[in-house]
Amino acid sequence: MELMGSTLTATYARPRTSHFLPAISTMASSYRGTQPPLGGAGVNPGPSANQWRTNGYFRSNSAIPSLASAPRENLEMSRAKTMAFYPSNRTTLNTRYTPDDWFKSNNSNYRESESSRNSAERLRRDTIRLMQDKDQLTRRSQENTSRNIGERLTDITFWRSELHHEIDNMVTEIAALSEVKRRLERALAETEGPLQVAQECLYHREKRMSIDLVHDGVEKDLIREVEVIKSCQERMKRHLDRAVAQLASNRAAQHELERDLSDKVSAHRIDNRCHHLRNSSDGISYYRGIDRLDPSLSLPDSWSKFTDDNILLSQSERASSHKLRDEIEVLLNATSNELWNQFNNVNVSFTHRISETADAKNSLQTHLAKTLQEIFQTEMLIESLRKALRDKECPLKVAQTRLEERTRRPNVELCRDNPHHRLVGEVREIEDTIHRLQDRLMEAENALQVLVKTKITLEHDLSVKANSLFLDQEKCMSMRKSFPSTPRLIGYT
Repeated sequence: MELMGSTLTATYARPRTSHFLPAISTMASSYRGTQPPLGGAGVNPGPSANQWRTNGYFRSNSAIPSLASAPRENLEMSRAKTMAFYPSNRTTLNTRYTPDDWFKSNNSNYRESESSRNSAERLRRDTIRLMQDKDQLTRRSQENTSRNIGERLTDITFWRSELHHEIDNMVTEIAALSEVKRRLERALAETEGPLQVAQECLYHREKRMSIDLVHDGVEKDLIREVEVIKSCQERMKRHLDRAVAQLASNRAAQHELERDLSDKVSAHRIDNRCHHLRNSSDGISYYRGIDRLDPSLSLPDSWSKFTDDNILLSQSERASSHKLRDEIEVLLNATSNELWNQFNNVNVSFTHRISETADAKNSLQTHLAKTLQEIFQTEMLIESLRKALRDKECPLKVAQTRLEERTRRPNVELCRDNPHHRLVGEVREIEDTIHRLQDRLMEAENALQVLVKTKITLEHDLSVKANSLFLDQEKCMSMRKSFPSTPRLIGYT
């Protein structure tokens, strides 16, 4: 760009308002290299001051002395000499401006100077007012920006406190759910002992013998106890899986809250530093084009909605976790009651069955004692019958011998007299007695055999009952004394 007031010779164009003089600038820099007055004594005009003059001026200037240094009376002599030496200057003098042109040019310059001064004054006043207005606008804008940043800091502080509160609640809930989960795991582990005891009781009761190997009430209650324990274990495992999944969800929600809180802390630190920045602060600098860069990832609505959604998600997970904890508490109490009720039922059945078996054993012992007594008496009876049979042998021999001896009577002496009839009757009576005694002996021996068989049966049944009593009373009931207590069944140690 070319500066006004220092136009080049080859590109000079005469201004419309002034035919001679260049425009004058009010700035200090405009005074550099300006045109010196014509004919100034001792002043060497620079080349820039003569650039707008014609070539004829330079040629004439080289031979004519300075007008300022020559006296007025010699002016005419100089002109004559000039015309004498340079005949072509006559034409030049004839073509120069007239005094009217000179006065008009001066008046035009005066008017232009006045107009330019007025314009410059208006411009100065407008510029000062503009600078004041813009300075106030800049201060107001900066104050509004600081106020907006302060409001933003208030919003960040509010959401940060909400996140802190929700994180504390979530940490408390995770700790509570973890404790309930540990209690559930301990309660689940405690059910293994009763289950093993019940199964061992069923296994031991399979060792019962003979008629005692029955599907009695104890066996039914033991089978029901195994089913109850396994059912409780299944429910505990399902709730344990739910607790593990809920803990994972709680920790995921806590992670989102903590990440959001970390972002809020970083944003609060940055905005707080921006809020305290002043025009005299250190570290401020130019960042060209930063106003055209928009790295935003959210809007105020989406920003607050993001944190609100995280908090709502955390609250929802906490509600689910609290509900699950209540369900686990109810489950632990319910399973403990079920296990204890079934345990008591089995114990009652065992007690009743042991009592029945003991009574049966006592009755068998009584019957066995009576049977042994009866066997002894039967054996004594058999001995008495055998002795009675032996005692009948001699009388029978005497009677038969008498009859045989009397058959030797001679001739007519062989008479069927009363002694003969009596002897015959005696023999027949003795033989009949022997037959009856033999029949009774046989019956006594058969009764003895029955009694001996009954004794064997009673003794076997007694051994069976003794084995059943040993299994139920010594094996099973001794193991069932180690059933866990209610605090252990609900997870407390």
